[in-house]
Amino acid sequence: MRAVTWLDRRRRSWHDGVARVIDGHVVVTDETPASGLPGLDGVVTGALTDAHVHLALVDLAPLATSALGMVLDLGSALGSLAPVPGVTIRFAGAFFTPPGGYPSDRAWTPTGSFREISDAEAAASAVAEMKDAGATCIKVASNRTAGPVFSDELFAEIVRIAASEGLTVVAHAEGPGEAQRVARLGAGVLAHAPFSERLTDAEITAQVASVRWISTLAIHEGETYDIAVDNVRRFHAAGGTVHYGTDMGNGPTPVGLNPREVAALRDAGIDGADLLSALSPGDPLDAATRLLLYPGATPETADPLLARPLTPADLEA
Repeated sequence: MRAVTWLDRRRRSWHDGVARVIDGHVVVTDETPASGLPGLDGVVTGALTDAHVHLALVDLAPLATSALGMVLDLGSALGSLAPVPGVTIRFAGAFFTPPGGYPSDRAWTPTGSFREISDAEAAASAVAEMKDAGATCIKVASNRTAGPVFSDELFAEIVRIAASEGLTVVAHAEGPGEAQRVARLGAGVLAHAPFSERLTDAEITAQVASVRWISTLAIHEGETYDIAVDNVRRFHAAGGTVHYGTDMGNGPTPVGLNPREVAALRDAGIDGADLLSALSPGDPLDAATRLLLYPGATPETADPLLARPLTPADLEA
């Protein structure tokens, strides 16, 4: 048993508690440590979250021992996602796209991972299908550079139908004006920080008011990377919410925490407590949460790239 300092992400505050081994697993409680109880060398958070993955396109085995405890799959065939020990998998299900729209024509697109939506009736049927399968959001493709996109009317109707089922629309917005358009039409989350163009300050302000961004910065290079990082820097500075996400499966991305994505977020001015918040650690007091140890760290120096799973052996060291 050891005294421990643990992170409450929702309140963005650190607290003292006690770590002990129960049935072979480390459990953290918020009880006040007894005087003289030895302290753990480092601080503890719950495992981290990647808010944009495509599990059908990666080898899942490394996830179980990674720093990730939760992932959001944003585009896979229903029923195709195998469980991963210690990792909570949330999913959108299939992409919604217009007939012939992205990613229906891409060679990498798994069978069943998209629905071509032509009207409101088809949208209602597809939303119900995803909801019944356990989806926690709806993924809508709005990639103007790769084919047709939904009309304003149909996009807004998809948002309305999804909201009636308690689901937020996550939009892949690509092409000039698309990030602004999908936000105006009611998308609650952008699957990618805008990278097609630098948004104006007024557009950034409008985005802050209604939309959250998933970073996915490290998939870009050159000018596109610079544009995305600049947009994120100004969005964050204006009070916008940025979630760490990598588009895992888009090329040779690591299966686990992506050092390039963490570096890109730092490039955009998101570091320290803000970086940990973007990584959405789980609740250490929840016995189902995998725990991470930041060896030798204090709350001010906790670096997610140095974190590793907390094990019973750490309480004996």
